[in-house]
Amino acid sequence: MNSLTDNALMLQVKAGDLNKMGLLFERYHRELFGFLYHMCGRSDASEDMVQTVFYRMLKYRHTFTGDGAFRTWMYHLARNVLIDLAQQNKRSTHHYDLVEYAEKIAGGMAADEALHKEQELATLQNALAKLSDEYREVLVLSRYQELKYEEIARILNTTEGAVKVRVHRALTELKKIYLSIEHER
Repeated sequence: MNSLTDNALMLQVKAGDLNKMGLLFERYHRELFGFLYHMCGRSDASEDMVQTVFYRMLKYRHTFTGDGAFRTWMYHLARNVLIDLAQQNKRSTHHYDLVEYAEKIAGGMAADEALHKEQELATLQNALAKLSDEYREVLVLSRYQELKYEEIARILNTTEGAVKVRVHRALTELKKIYLSIEHER
């Protein structure tokens, strides 16, 4: 039963077998949390949004055709949830939970090294938060979620070439911001 494809599971959910949604949740809730967390920077809000995305999957299951990849459809729903949140909050600032990352980084490292890594991560997260939503989104999808450009193009409803250009520009902008933050320290 676990060998069913994502599309097959979602088609079963669409047909009324709502128990299959649990398998999809187990497969994707961490990945989805990572995407949402990198986009909004808040752990609590990301957890809530994951729940909202899965709720919307159930609510809008009739829109899933099975023609494209389930993941693409899931990310479309996640993007809509982010847009709704942004409209509600009118562009809130990003508050990254660096303590969570620091604990992961510190495991087994010398205190100096852990502090240095924590500072680098804080600088990177700060720089990422200063990127435009458009640039942050393509970097999160390509670098953190490890999606292929082809899949990102389907999610963003654009061409693969446009995604490549956007990622390149986003990385260039991220580097500028990162270096300016480093220079300020």
